[in-house]
Amino acid sequence: MPAVGDEAAQPTATRDLILDVAEKRFAEHGFAGVSVRQIAADAGLKNQASLYHHFKNKRALYEAVIQRGMAPVIEVIARSKSETAGEIIDHLIDHLSEKPLLPRLIWRAGLDESEELRSIVAHALRPLFEMGFDAISRARLEWEEEDLPHLSFGLFQLIFGYFAQISLFEPITPNPPRSRAAIERQRRFLKRANARLMGRPRVDKTGTG
Repeated sequence: MPAVGDEAAQPTATRDLILDVAEKRFAEHGFAGVSVRQIAADAGLKNQASLYHHFKNKRALYEAVIQRGMAPVIEVIARSKSETAGEIIDHLIDHLSEKPLLPRLIWRAGLDESEELRSIVAHALRPLFEMGFDAISRARLEWEEEDLPHLSFGLFQLIFGYFAQISLFEPITPNPPRSRAAIERQRRFLKRANARLMGRPRVDKTGTG
C-alpha cells in the first residue's frame, strides 16, 4: 500500500523527470530537433499522450524547462541589494555548475530562426537584465550612460558564456574545463573581472560620491 503522500508526490516526480529529459534533449538538439515522442520515451512514459497530462504541448514544455532553469538565477540577482558581488557570482557559478545545460539552451535559442522561440527565452531573461541593469545604474560607475547596457550584456556573457561554450574548448584547453579545479579558476577570474569592469563609483562635484 502506498505511503501517505506518495500519490501526490508521484505526478511531481514524473513532471521533474520529464523536465530533466527535455532539458538535455533541447540543449543538445534544439527545439526543432526534438520530438515529444522522443522525450516521452526517454522519460519512460507509456506514450506521448502521457506527457500531455503534465504539459499542454511542446512549447509549454520548453517554457517550463527555461523557467525552471532561470528561476534560481532571478532569485540570486534579486538579492543583489543585500549581498556582495562576490556572493552573487558564487551563487550563479554554483547553480550553473549544477545546471550546465541552461546556458546552452539560451545560446541555442539565440541562434534559432524562430522568433517565437527567441521570444520565450527573452521573456525569461528580461527580469534578469532589468534587475542587473538596475543594480549597475545604482552603483553610479565611471561608465557613460549609453555603455551600461553593454556592460550588462558583457557580464552576462562572461558568466553564462563559459558554460554555453564549454564543449567547444574541451579539445583545445590543457586542463578539462568541466573539472572542479577549472570551475574554481573560472570563479576567481569572474570575481576579478567583475571588480575591474565595475570599477570605482562615480564621484559627484561635492566629492561625497
